[in-house]
Amino acid sequence: MQLTIERSALLKALGHVQSVVERRNTIPILSNVLLSAGRDRLSFAATDLDMEIVDEADATVQVEGQITAPAHTLYEIVRKLPDGAEVALTYNGDDPRLTVQAGRSKFNLPVLPAGDFPVMSTDQSGARFTLMKDDLARLIDKTRFAVSTEETRYYLNGLYLHTVAEGGIPLLRAVATDGHRLALAETPAPEGAAGGPGVIVPRKTIDQVRRLLDDGTGPVEISVSPQKIRFEFGQASLTSKVIDGAFPDYMRVIPKGNDKQADIDNAVFASAVDRVATISAEKSRSVKLAFELDRVTLTVRNMEAGQGVEEVEIGYSEAPFEIGFNARYLLDVAGQITGENATFLFADPASPTLVLDPGDPGVQYVLMPLRV
Repeated sequence: MQLTIERSALLKALGHVQSVVERRNTIPILSNVLLSAGRDRLSFAATDLDMEIVDEADATVQVEGQITAPAHTLYEIVRKLPDGAEVALTYNGDDPRLTVQAGRSKFNLPVLPAGDFPVMSTDQSGARFTLMKDDLARLIDKTRFAVSTEETRYYLNGLYLHTVAEGGIPLLRAVATDGHRLALAETPAPEGAAGGPGVIVPRKTIDQVRRLLDDGTGPVEISVSPQKIRFEFGQASLTSKVIDGAFPDYMRVIPKGNDKQADIDNAVFASAVDRVATISAEKSRSVKLAFELDRVTLTVRNMEAGQGVEEVEIGYSEAPFEIGFNARYLLDVAGQITGENATFLFADPASPTLVLDPGDPGVQYVLMPLRV
């Protein structure tokens, strides 16, 4: 294999694929990136056996071929080369190393055979549809903060992507929950999505998809089967296994009859929560909200650090009551509100609270209260 490639093109493609490679691997080939040169293109592939990312870039190929090289090492070398450099990659059977050369810099990297590199198969069954880049980014951004990190409940370690029909209108919906909070975002279902299987997309996959969206420009082609999901971003693609489990019936958690409404300036409220939470106990981070006519008083008590109190003007005309929340969860929700105000709907201090974003009617948040 022999080729030359512009440094920025090489860095961009390597950046996409190497992020899937784990730093520590018991299987040596999984630490490598597969390089495939042919027809004035250099293709890249990396996998952790649960997910595979493939990308390609323009290159001047003198000799076609395939080889694998250490992904992180190659990426760091290219990252540190000067802008605009022409990078030459050379491998032949006589020298069991990949030569990376740019100007006066030259590196020799160990290789493993391309034939040993695992390739993830794709499923032809299921649904296939096209989603605009901004719509997919919104579904992810509005919900992924609520994905659970608790490995014992593995079925909550991902984003539940599925279609529903509301009033006869098909919607593509993303839901995440960790048992303490729930985030839901939806968008009109694109053609071909309705009737497809609902899948739980792993957290790591969602994070990689979001990174690829930052560099993407056009719509995203999505293929969903009961075992795998595939995202195609022009030249790049990501194929991932989905979590084998049943997502809980989240609709039972979303309150329907909460009759106490508070309209709150989101930025002012978030700043107040952040300030009083400074002295909260790190484990619970609990903050008490005392609602009265057109105001809420935020209180945090810590036996060691003291007490913090702040009052915020709001729109509220129901009976006074108190409720407690994890401050971190309040701030996470506030960070996703696009409108100036957030609408809180309460039932009682022990029941789930519904938070709505008037600036984006397609999202809902549910917060479980704490005892304070």
